[in-house]
Amino acid sequence: MARPANYWCSSALLAEGWAQDVWMRVGGGGGFETVRSGIRFEDAERGTERLGGVVLPGVPNLHSHAHQRAMAGLGELAGGGDSFWSWRTAMYRMLARITPDQLYHIARMLYLEMLEAGYTHVAEFQYLHHDPAGRPYSDRAEMTLQCARAAGDTGIGFTALPVLYRFGGFGAAEPDEGQKRFINGPDGFLEIVAGLERGLDSGQRLGIAPHSLRAVDGPLLQAVLDAVPASRPVHMHVAEQVREVDDCLAFSGRRPVEWLYEHCAPGPDWCLVHATHVTDTETRRMADSGVVAGLCPTTEANLGDGTFPATAFLQRDGHIGIGSDSHVSVSPVEELRWLEYGQRLLHRQRNLLVRPECGTPHTGESLLVRSALGGARACGIDGGAIRAGARADFIVLDPEQPRLCGRREGALVDSWIFSGNESPLTDVFVAGLPVVRDGRHPDRTGIRRQYRQTLRELMP
Repeated sequence: MARPANYWCSSALLAEGWAQDVWMRVGGGGGFETVRSGIRFEDAERGTERLGGVVLPGVPNLHSHAHQRAMAGLGELAGGGDSFWSWRTAMYRMLARITPDQLYHIARMLYLEMLEAGYTHVAEFQYLHHDPAGRPYSDRAEMTLQCARAAGDTGIGFTALPVLYRFGGFGAAEPDEGQKRFINGPDGFLEIVAGLERGLDSGQRLGIAPHSLRAVDGPLLQAVLDAVPASRPVHMHVAEQVREVDDCLAFSGRRPVEWLYEHCAPGPDWCLVHATHVTDTETRRMADSGVVAGLCPTTEANLGDGTFPATAFLQRDGHIGIGSDSHVSVSPVEELRWLEYGQRLLHRQRNLLVRPECGTPHTGESLLVRSALGGARACGIDGGAIRAGARADFIVLDPEQPRLCGRREGALVDSWIFSGNESPLTDVFVAGLPVVRDGRHPDRTGIRRQYRQTLRELMP
């Protein structure tokens, strides 16, 4: 539990827009109790901390595979015919060796990086369930609990998304050797869920993640959906690769998104991750149903996936959030920047992901607001905005940092996202507690030392 605290800043991006001289009271539950503008610092309650920069909502990271951080950069060796599928084989070789203790140190380093970059919450899409021989741990939730422990120790908000993975491909194909650490039937998977219900901290959230339509079949998916509370977040990879779409068509006569809407009726509690290869009809259906499109532009570019039709999706008021997925980049700035840049390259126009009715003409500001709100919904938290009642996740930018100097409000956010990579973040708060000060996590030295040792153990 957070302790009650009061903060004041000269400028903040609130849920209703920009405001000056803002006083914020955070209650013991970690949420904003009061957010008021037009309050001079001298008139604020005694004990209020004066923040030295501009306050923005923190960014949730809605799609993370923590173990993949350990291999980031190792998939760039050309071998002829390289694709997502050849990269996946290399990734399987890396994860075959990871122990629970090693996963904890990898996740702890990753979550520190996320916090220092401005992410305040992470949804961990965890499918590495069993030991290297494919045997369940004594606590089936062991690996996801290691990630939850790492999140608690670094201070980042956490949503556990245990992954249901049963088959190696469409038509209930048997899994291959590299997938043996993932595989569960409904009973084993629900044991993992039960272990997380017991083991997560009180402030941590729980959802489920049927991996993809190639990894589950209709009866298995429905059995698990029926067995968990309907209000829990449901995340699923869908239509990431052309081959995946072609295989789904060959097996079922339907494209992946078509099949989902015919059989499961995804709605506001769902996050469809990637959805790279969708038709105009599928794009409209996703937007109209209220699902969150989980977009990971740096990973989607790195793997050669393609480009989600974000322009058309947002024109229908679709909900988006961002994730760092394979962690070739751990930066919300890069994800938001390349989300817009991908559309510019596709349509050969500029400033495509903002509309006047959004309340701002600033592309960076609009992307930040949309992704914070959509990411919070996908993570199952009441957050993503600075307002009374929301969780107090926020970041502080230094307006005197050289590339931000002289900018205000929307222009300042645009410059943060579109003008370089040096971080202007000074402070990061999660549930009202400071987890980064002066741009650094307090446990950085020890966490980095242990991470280096872990990589030495894992490298062949």
